[in-house]
Amino acid sequence: MISLPSLRILPKTIIVFLSLIISVFTFENPTVNLDYGVFQGKYNAQYNISYFRKIPFAASTAGQNRFRAPQPPEPILGDPYDTNQSFDMCVQRTVNGSEDCLYLGLYSRPWTDPNAKRPVLVTFYGGAFIQGSASFTIPPPAYPVLNVSQANDFIVVYPNYRLNAFGFLPGKQVKESPTADLNPGLLDQQAALAWVHKYISQFGGDPQNVTIWGQSAGAGSVVAQVIANGGNTTPRLFNKAMASSPFWPKTYRYDSSEAEVIYNQLVSLAGCSKSRDTLACLKSIDVQTIRNASLIIDASHTYNASSYTWAPVIDDSFIREPLTEAVRGRRTNADLGFTTYNLHEGENFIPPGLAGSTSAGGFDSSTASFGDWLSGFLPDFSTPLLREVKTLYPDMGEAEEISYNATYQRAGLIYRDVVLACPAYWVARSARSDGWVGEYTISPAKHGSDTIYWNQVNAVQKSQPLIYEGYAGALASFVQTGNPNAHKVTDGSVPGVPEVSTNEEFVVEADCFQNFPIKMLELRCAFWEAHGTSIPM
Repeated sequence: MISLPSLRILPKTIIVFLSLIISVFTFENPTVNLDYGVFQGKYNAQYNISYFRKIPFAASTAGQNRFRAPQPPEPILGDPYDTNQSFDMCVQRTVNGSEDCLYLGLYSRPWTDPNAKRPVLVTFYGGAFIQGSASFTIPPPAYPVLNVSQANDFIVVYPNYRLNAFGFLPGKQVKESPTADLNPGLLDQQAALAWVHKYISQFGGDPQNVTIWGQSAGAGSVVAQVIANGGNTTPRLFNKAMASSPFWPKTYRYDSSEAEVIYNQLVSLAGCSKSRDTLACLKSIDVQTIRNASLIIDASHTYNASSYTWAPVIDDSFIREPLTEAVRGRRTNADLGFTTYNLHEGENFIPPGLAGSTSAGGFDSSTASFGDWLSGFLPDFSTPLLREVKTLYPDMGEAEEISYNATYQRAGLIYRDVVLACPAYWVARSARSDGWVGEYTISPAKHGSDTIYWNQVNAVQKSQPLIYEGYAGALASFVQTGNPNAHKVTDGSVPGVPEVSTNEEFVVEADCFQNFPIKMLELRCAFWEAHGTSIPM
């Protein structure tokens, strides 16, 4: 090894070169030069990752930028920007946040070859489009996926996006304003993807090999990006889509009666009703006032026509048509899709009173109460159509690994199919090449139950290595290769993930994996697809 005194007598150019080599092989903190700033990262030896926790990808959304598409980030002058710091959440529904929140973080294994380019995984957080944050500590989210096998070597990018009223305010006033945009939360995500397309090569990533992923509303965000711009986003910002339990609530038109009610309710609760320009008033008032009003609104439809009220809308530009229409016409941006859903996750979103809970909230376990819930959940369905739903989902029945004879499970299955399972199936089926679908059945198999195997480092990944390696390994393989089986971690005796064209799905069970037919799921999803515009979805 060359000593420091020896280095001092070498020409300056050789010293610089050797310093770079030493930095690479000792994994020192990386520095990246972009056209709007110099960004200093960190290396963590315990997890053997290089990371940049805070990089601005757009300007603050305060003031006139409120409800507006993201604007370019401000230049960062002077010393390198220390990215090893947390950043504020976008404004949440129940806790404070900031409008200066459009930051992203990224991490990867240390980069040693400046010429090779690694695949990229862009992950959107969940939270029902009303809460969530991309600020991470070490080890970061999804690290168990990267770490499941040394065969996989990709970069994970984790961006913030606006939520609730700040990210999803609908209405004609928004559409017609020159300083506001519909679906700004989704446009934030697109801006993060554009940032990746422009800059990720300088972090060792391949902008032509990008996978988008999310869970719950993060997976709903994947759905939105898959059908964005009529399936013809230009330039292409990703080519693979993973969606874990995609939460895809009803998508009304921006100027529908439902959307106008939301806009007018926010105006009223925020004290802007008497203003000549209500949108200008909403832009000028303090964050807390809008946050409090948004909280009231997102709770107003929990168990009827909408889940949490705030959601993507059809805006005739970014989101041009309902999901069911887009997938029928195969107008999608993804070449490949790998999606999953959970066995009992619809039960997270229906009235507990349907199970006979003491906190009934106006519902009970009777057939009549089920009918009341169903007509509220599907208000635009005619009486004959509601009868068809009840026939498709009888009082006692079976679906995949569910056998039920109770109102609660019956309603949960309907909700699961409409909002979660069928969107997962459609995204996989509508990809330009064959896709894959998985079902997580390990008890309780509720919404989010599966995250224990892939989101954060925890004990179950060691106590249940087969499930961890088979499940997280399939996700990692898809990111790396576009095929969940190509870098299969489990041995040949363990089933892989079948292509959706085989009419089978990958089933994650408590102590094994199975490949089961999805004929009944396909039948039910075909019904919802045929009537999707009446939901709308």
